Amino acid sequence: MSTKQKHILVTGGAGFIGSHTVVELIEAGYTPVIIDDFRNSERFIPERLEKLTNQKIIAVDAACQDVEVLDSLFSKYNFEGVIHFAADKAVGESVSDPLKYYDNNLSSLISILRMMDKYNTKSLVFSSSCTVYGNPKSTTGKSVVTEDSIHLNPDSPYGNTKLIGEQILQDWIASSSRSNVALLRYFNPIGAHASGEIGELPQGIPNNLLPYITQTAVGIREKLTVFGNDYDTEDGTCIRDYIHVCDLADAHVSAIKWLDLQTNPGIEIFNIGTGKGTSVLEMVQAFEKVIGKPLSWEYGPKRSGDIPEIYANPIKAKEMLQWESKFSIFQAIEDAWRWENNRPKND
Repeated sequence: MSTKQKHILVTGGAGFIGSHTVVELIEAGYTPVIIDDFRNSERFIPERLEKLTNQKIIAVDAACQDVEVLDSLFSKYNFEGVIHFAADKAVGESVSDPLKYYDNNLSSLISILRMMDKYNTKSLVFSSSCTVYGNPKSTTGKSVVTEDSIHLNPDSPYGNTKLIGEQILQDWIASSSRSNVALLRYFNPIGAHASGEIGELPQGIPNNLLPYITQTAVGIREKLTVFGNDYDTEDGTCIRDYIHVCDLADAHVSAIKWLDLQTNPGIEIFNIGTGKGTSVLEMVQAFEKVIGKPLSWEYGPKRSGDIPEIYANPIKAKEMLQWESKFSIFQAIEDAWRWENNRPKND
């Protein structure tokens, strides 16, 4: 007896979070279809995914703004839903080249929504970010944030594209759309697949903490700089909510399953994090403990735009999506270290 395949379009599916989500989708019985122009990813990733899942991976080399390609994919696969990752994502670059970010991040979303309208696609999971909260302490007096915060104030053009994307989706749903949307506000993804086959692949100098740490430990980078040691935190360094990328990928599958059960068009926002804050210094110390040797690092001046502390209240995702994080930062560090020692080196 044959069963109908449930195709899910995964935009940016060859990227860090997208590739891990593809694995989780396949394990959950879905058939992912990747569209990616590989501006932030590597072309060998689909082959790695085939090795990991023992399945043929459908991957199309195109941008979401390519309407003809999008139309052919929607027509061919009759998607059950879309998971929209595709976006430029470097905060620093967005400050120096904001128009690139507004152009790509918003036009790609609009292209997807128009196609969903045309084909009456039911479900969309949108990749948002905790950057939409800005500095929560400056407005609420608290560092833990819930989805109902009304003081959204991103500190960068990148964060603003996520907030505007959310507003576009709110307006889209309020119009005549028949679709359902889950907005997932990520906190700080780290780690890699336990197999060592896929993981984070920064282009050039890493913007994120853990890949900079691992690249320093293998000698690609000379030294890690911890930016600031006099923040209003227990050890003076910034505190973030670090979540294993496989937990984050699992949250997307939970969101797709939840959306499939919804009968009326609507939109829900979910924080996707662990609910625990870890300081930069604690992350460095945890890494040294995992690998059993000291890391070359030093304190440096604060960076503009860095907020002292932010972490998630993820209770809504637990109650509505039946999802919660499972992996510790130690597991994430072990997996990231395995990936660092196995990954292709282009630096």
